[in-house]
Amino acid sequence: MDFDLPESAIAVRDGVRAIAGKYDQEYWSRCDAEKRWPEEVWRELVAGGWHSLAIPEEHGGAGQGLLELAVALESLAEGGAGGAASFMYLLTPAFGGLTIARHGTDAQRAEFLPKIASGELETCFAITEPDAGSNAMNITTQARRDGDAYVVNGQKIWISGMERADFLVLVTRTIPAAEARPRTAGFTVLLVDVKEAVEAGTLTYQPIPKLGTNTVASSMVFLDGVRVPADRVLGEPDQGFAVMWDILNPERILAAAGGVGSGELVLRIACDYARDRAPFGQPIGSHQGIAFPLARIKAQVELARLMTYKAAWLWDRGLPCGSEANIAKLTAADAAWQAADRAFQTHGGMAYSLEYPVARMFRDARIAKNIPVAEELVLAHIAQHELGLPRSY
Repeated sequence: MDFDLPESAIAVRDGVRAIAGKYDQEYWSRCDAEKRWPEEVWRELVAGGWHSLAIPEEHGGAGQGLLELAVALESLAEGGAGGAASFMYLLTPAFGGLTIARHGTDAQRAEFLPKIASGELETCFAITEPDAGSNAMNITTQARRDGDAYVVNGQKIWISGMERADFLVLVTRTIPAAEARPRTAGFTVLLVDVKEAVEAGTLTYQPIPKLGTNTVASSMVFLDGVRVPADRVLGEPDQGFAVMWDILNPERILAAAGGVGSGELVLRIACDYARDRAPFGQPIGSHQGIAFPLARIKAQVELARLMTYKAAWLWDRGLPCGSEANIAKLTAADAAWQAADRAFQTHGGMAYSLEYPVARMFRDARIAKNIPVAEELVLAHIAQHELGLPRSY
C-alpha cells in the first residue's frame, strides 16, 4: 500500500494552490454577494489546463484521472474558495469532460473534448425531478425516438449551471419505469444543445432563489419537445444506467473532495481567530473547550480525505467504488459542516457579521449534507450493501 500522492497529483495540487492564493476571502464573498461566477479564477484554471485534467492528451487535456480532479477541487476549496469550488470542477470538468472521455463515441470525443479543453464549451448535468427527488428510478422525463432524433419532454429541478452551459448532459427515460425490466433498463443519456433548444423555444429554465452557493444559479428546467440528434446519445440507448452511475459516483467523490478542502479552510480560519482572540488575557485557542473540538474535526477531515482518494483511485481503475464514494461523501460533508459550525461557535457573535467569511461558509457547508445525495440515502446504502440489512426503501 502506497499512500503517497502520484507526482501528477502533487503537480496539480501545487498549480491550483498557486492560483487560489491570488484571491482572498473578500473576492469570494463579493462573488457570492453579487451572485456571479468566479470568472477570473475560472479563466486561470482554463489557461493552465487545470480544468481539463481528465481529458485525453490527444484531445487537448492532461490525460489524468478522477484522482487529479479531486485533488484540484480540494486544493481550490482549501485555498479560499470553500464551497464555491465544487461546481467549478463538477459542471464542465466532470459532467462534461470526464463523462464524454469515458462514454463518448470517437466522434463525440473529437467534437466535444477539444472544445472543453480550450474553454470554448461548458456543460451541466440534469437528473433530479420535482416528483422523483433522490429516487432516480422514478424519473419521468421522456425521450421518444422520432426518425433520426429523440424528442424530449419533462421537467428537471435544482439544475446548476444552466445559465453558462452550452450542452446539457440529460438523463431521460426511453422506457417508462413501470415497464422497464429490469428496473435499471430504459435510461438514455443525451447531450442537449442548450442554446439551440432555447432559441427553438423548447427549453426554458428559471433560477431558484436559494440560501447559499450563490456563485452559480440552480434552476427549474422545462423540456417541451426538445429535439436531440440520435448521434448525441452517450453510451447505448436504453442502457444509460451504467453511464448514469459513472456520473453520480464521480460527483460524490468530487463533492467529498470539496468537503475536505472546505473543512481545512474553515478550520484554518477558526484557528487563526482562536490564536488571536484574547478577551480574558489568553488566546481562546489555549482553552480545551475551543481547542479539542477543532482538533477532533481535523481528525475527521483527514479520515475523509483518505476515503476520497481511495474512491477516486478505484474509479480510475474501473473498479467498483459505490460504497467508497458514498462513505467519502458522507464523512467529508459532515466534517465540513462540523468545521463550519465550530468556526461559527469559535467566532462567537462576530460569526454573524458579514465582515467575516464564516457566515458564507456556514451556509454553503450545510447543503452538502443533502446534495448530491442525502445522507439518509447514503446510510441506507451502507446498511444494505455493507451490513447486509434489509432494504428500507
